[in-house]
Amino acid sequence: MNHDTFEAAYDGAPSGQLTTGLDGRILLANNTLLAWIGRPRDAVVGKLRFADLLSVGGKLYHETHFAPLLRLQGEVSGVALELKRADGGRMPILVSATVQYDDAGEPLLIRTTIFDAQLRRAYEEELLRERQAAESARARLQDALAVLQQSLLPATLPSVPGIAVAAEYHTASLDDLGGDFYDVFAIDNERWGFFLGDVAGKGPAAAAITSLARYSLRAAALHDPAAALSTLNVLMHERYADGDPRYCTAVFGTLQRDPATGDVAVQFASGGHPPPLLLRADGSSEYLYSTDGTLIGILPDSKFPLTDVVLAPGDLLLLYTDGLTEARVDGGRELYGQEAVQSLAGQYAGNSPDALVRALSEVLAGFGPRLADDTALLAFGPLSKEIRA
Repeated sequence: MNHDTFEAAYDGAPSGQLTTGLDGRILLANNTLLAWIGRPRDAVVGKLRFADLLSVGGKLYHETHFAPLLRLQGEVSGVALELKRADGGRMPILVSATVQYDDAGEPLLIRTTIFDAQLRRAYEEELLRERQAAESARARLQDALAVLQQSLLPATLPSVPGIAVAAEYHTASLDDLGGDFYDVFAIDNERWGFFLGDVAGKGPAAAAITSLARYSLRAAALHDPAAALSTLNVLMHERYADGDPRYCTAVFGTLQRDPATGDVAVQFASGGHPPPLLLRADGSSEYLYSTDGTLIGILPDSKFPLTDVVLAPGDLLLLYTDGLTEARVDGGRELYGQEAVQSLAGQYAGNSPDALVRALSEVLAGFGPRLADDTALLAFGPLSKEIRA
């Protein structure tokens, strides 16, 4: 390639080309670069340093990072900077520079190639806008899911005479609508009803079953707990047996306080649900397993045997969904499990239901984003002056 051909190629290159001294003073600049900055050759070559062509921020970065790194390594590649145009405009660029050495290994010159990054900047800005729009849409969806989730739970727990009650709902993901549910409500002047359950799956379909379960159990509360679960079982089996089988687990029961002793008689039935934990005031505890109680909605005529237990002042009964016992410890394969729940609960013997529920909620919060399932907690026990909050 002769000199004229090389010069034409150099001046007409699609990238900006610079040759500077070691102090950054410009010795050569091609036409492409001069056109970008809008300056004549005689106002640039021999008069300006490369840093003088950059925006204020770019010049600062050049002096503090680019130039020192170039001296240290001998080359720098793909650095994002901004050219300062004569009209005051800014042009995003990508800069690569190489130090040229003489035969003795001494640095002579710096060769710099500058690429127009306007299209890349526009692309990045468009990606940023799309990301912001997606994050905004996700936030709106999360807000809508949170509102819908709350609509499936009681706004507040009622004040039950002589009985302390506490509940908590822990959401595993803001992007999924869970199917756990609970409620406490008055049946008549003496009895109170309670239930806690878990619908299989997530999303709108699970929410529909949650709504069906809540209202069906409330409507059937005048019957005993076994009959109430049987009613829900029939409704779910008739509606979901064909095509898209759906099921849930639930514990449904009643509370009745003896005014003379302060004891609370509990009668409940379970449909395939994890067993409630009975915690006595002296620290002893046991899980109350049902002799039967299949998943609700699986069979047309499932049976749900009744279990009776009496809570003395200081005793607690804890109900939970399997999001608690099946939470993975430290993100591994080990499950938190019933033994851990029982061990922790034993530390809260004689405390209020609220204290136990708060402690379990803190355990769930400690697992962070590793949780795969929501968890509902419900605990209650007779009020006593000796119970610690």
